[in-house]
Amino acid sequence: MTHNFHSTMLREYDIRGVVGDTLSDADAYAIGRSFATMIRRAGGKCVAVGYDGRLSSPMLADALIAGVNAAGVDALNVGLGPTPMLYYAASTEDVDGGIQITGSHNPPDYNGFKMVFQGRPFFGADIQRIGEMAAAGDWDAGEGSVESIDIVDAYVDRLVEGFAGGAFRIGWDAGNGAAGTVIEKLTARLPGEHHLLFTDIDGHFPNHHPDPTEEKNLADLRKLVAEKSLDFGVAFDGDGDRIGAIDGEGRVIWGDQLLQIYAAAVLRDLPGATVIADVKASQALFDRVAELGGQPLMWKTGHSLIKAKMKETASPLAGEMSGHIFFADRYYGYDDAPYAAVRLIEAATKLGQSVTVLRGSMAPMVNTPEMRFRVDESRKFAIVDEVLDRLAESGAQVDRTDGARVLTDDGWWLLRASNTQDVLVARAEAKDEAALARLLAAIDEQLALSGIVRGQQAAH
Repeated sequence: MTHNFHSTMLREYDIRGVVGDTLSDADAYAIGRSFATMIRRAGGKCVAVGYDGRLSSPMLADALIAGVNAAGVDALNVGLGPTPMLYYAASTEDVDGGIQITGSHNPPDYNGFKMVFQGRPFFGADIQRIGEMAAAGDWDAGEGSVESIDIVDAYVDRLVEGFAGGAFRIGWDAGNGAAGTVIEKLTARLPGEHHLLFTDIDGHFPNHHPDPTEEKNLADLRKLVAEKSLDFGVAFDGDGDRIGAIDGEGRVIWGDQLLQIYAAAVLRDLPGATVIADVKASQALFDRVAELGGQPLMWKTGHSLIKAKMKETASPLAGEMSGHIFFADRYYGYDDAPYAAVRLIEAATKLGQSVTVLRGSMAPMVNTPEMRFRVDESRKFAIVDEVLDRLAESGAQVDRTDGARVLTDDGWWLLRASNTQDVLVARAEAKDEAALARLLAAIDEQLALSGIVRGQQAAH
C-alpha cells in the first residue's frame, strides 16, 4: 500500500491543501501512518491529536487517527481547540508527538496539519520524509488504541498560572475560530471587564476572516473598543496561534510592536537576554531591545525556524510580524496567542503604563505592509540570489539571514522568497514618505534587472 500527495501539499512548515481538491481523508490517513511510523522507530508509543473548527476537521481527524493506529501507535484525542492547546498536550501529557488538524487563517475550504515531534518542531526535511515514506509504503503495521480526553480546563488553568496582571477593560475577538471556547473560559478567570466577539466556533467564519494581521479584519474589534471606551483589544487567527491587537485609540499594534512591549517587561526580569524577531520586523524593535539591555537577534521567517532558534540560543522571547509570539519565559516556548494576551495584561501592569501609552510612545515609522507578488516557482530563489550578487558588487549594507535585507540612510528594504508559496515577499520601512518612495524604487530597480515587475498582490 502506497500513497502520493498532491505536489502543492507538503510545505516548509506544515502540510496544507484544499479539501475535496488537493486534500482528502486518504491523505490524512497516510500522514498519520507515516508520522506514527517515525514516532515508533524513534522509540515512541503515543501521539496527541487535536483539530480546529473547520467543517472538514472531524473527518480528517478520524482518518488521521486511523493511520496512527495502523502503524501500531496509540492516539490521544484532545478534540476541538486551538493549535496551542495541542502543543500544551504534547508538552504535558505522556505522548511522543502531536498533530493539529488546522487550516489556520486560510479560507474555509482549506485544511492542513501542524506537527511536533518529541518536543521539537517538525518541518522542512521532516515533512518531505512524510511524502517519501507514503510513496514507498514504508510504514510500520500494528494495532494502536485511541483515548479521548478533555484538557480545555487544564489548558486554561495553565494560561493563568502565576498571573500577575491588573484589571483592565478589554475587547476579545475570536473570529469564530478554534480559540473561542478557550477565550470564554480564560476571560472568566481574569480580573477586569471583558467584552467578547464571535466566540462561537464556526467553520464558515460568518463575521470576518480569522486573520488579525489584515487590518480590515480588526474593524469589529475597533468598533467595540471605541463604543465601550475599552483599554485595548486583542484578536486571534483561525487556530489561535497568532495574535492581533489594537490600543484604546484603535491603533493597530503590529507583531513587532507587541514584541517591544513584551521585551520591556521580560528584560526587567532577565537582563541581557536574547530576543528574537524575524527579518520582516521593524528596525525600531531591534534598536529598542538593545536600548533595554537585551541581545536582539534577527532570524528567518517561519514559526518552526524561530522555535528551533529559541532552543539553540536559550531565548526567553521571540516573535514574528505575522503575530506568532513565543514565550519560553515561564512557558513552553511555542506560539500561543491566548497566552500572549495574558502576557500583554501582565506587561502593562509591570511597566506601569496603559497599552495605549506604550503604543503611543513608539517612534513613528512609515512602512509598507508585507507585499507579496507571484513569480515562477523555479525562479523565486534565483531572483533573490541575483539581487544579492548585484548588491554585493555595489557595496550595499546587506543582511543575508533570510533573503536580502538592505540598510540605507533612508531606512531598510527586504526581498525574500516565500518558503510556502510561489511568491516573493518585499517590505520597506523609512522615517518619512519621501524616503519610503526611494526604498520602493530600489526594490523595483532590482526586480526589473531580474526581469520582474512588482505587480498584483498575491494572497497568503
